[in-house]
Amino acid sequence: MGEKISVSSEPATGLRGAGGVHRVAVLVRPGLLPMEMGIVHRLFGQARSAAGEPLYEVVTCTPEPGEVATDTDFTVNVAHGPRALDTADTVVVPAAREDYGPQTRGRLEPGVAAALARIRPGTRIASICTGSFVLAAAGLLAGLRATTHWKSCEEFRELYPEVDLDPDVLYTDDGGVLTSAGVASGIDLCLHMIRSDFGAAVANAVARATVVPPHREGGQAQYVRRPVPAPEVSSTGRARAFALAHLDRPLALDDLAREAHMSVRTFSRRFREETGLTPVQWLSRQRVDRARELLEETDLPVDRIAHEAGFGTGTSMRQHFQVTVGVSPQAYRGTFRGPRTDAARSGGR
Repeated sequence: MGEKISVSSEPATGLRGAGGVHRVAVLVRPGLLPMEMGIVHRLFGQARSAAGEPLYEVVTCTPEPGEVATDTDFTVNVAHGPRALDTADTVVVPAAREDYGPQTRGRLEPGVAAALARIRPGTRIASICTGSFVLAAAGLLAGLRATTHWKSCEEFRELYPEVDLDPDVLYTDDGGVLTSAGVASGIDLCLHMIRSDFGAAVANAVARATVVPPHREGGQAQYVRRPVPAPEVSSTGRARAFALAHLDRPLALDDLAREAHMSVRTFSRRFREETGLTPVQWLSRQRVDRARELLEETDLPVDRIAHEAGFGTGTSMRQHFQVTVGVSPQAYRGTFRGPRTDAARSGGR
């Protein structure tokens, strides 16, 4: 078992810090991967309210302030020490070069352990790539679902069998403790946290400004090295594009396979290879995402949104929404509703 970190008894402040802005602390270590630190600053730093005000404050900290070596030919000068964690609403632990070497069960540098101990109860904690080894060594992932880079999954599972490791996903979110797979999946993780905090409209705006997709399909299994398919092998992309253009219609597996000019069996297998999801799982996600957009941007009643998103009935949509998002459509709209537009007003009547 990893060393269990006890956090401070000081109460957390919730979604936003005392100054009205959600405070994100990035805890870096020697051997830092600069891109991972930059991802956090870039994405959270671009999130804005409807009035254009910053929604997050991002600070970088380290157990010993000063120059921090990276995995490149330059260092990073970090001014903040572990005290920055005292007031954090979210803590992100990026990977470091040392994470890719041999790991020792329960190994946690004393400075890192002391820093993690300052985190308040209720604070959201996330890791990028092999930063998950730090959370596991601290005992913060015991009994939880987590992921890490696919190259490190076997070692992680051997070291931390108490963690429910899922090697096929881009990120996990289990009770406010989050992990992501590789470096780039840190983008997916940050967008997920922004979406959870302030809704799809804010997350989508950040994604557009960064020129990345708001959602990536599938999981990291699609990036594991495998034999290159023959050139004549076709893709399921056409079927996915067809489905997105016709979400308001009932879509059967036969319809999608026909659009891809494949048998149902071949289509299902290739769809899973290309996206990491079954066609049914993928389609359900797209319908929920469409419903989120309509709940935020229009006055349409739930039953109408259910029809537009392809759920058929409001009851079906409520069930899918509760499972996927964790709240009812009405609660989601009440939390993340953006400014009303003229089109939205007329559409709601």
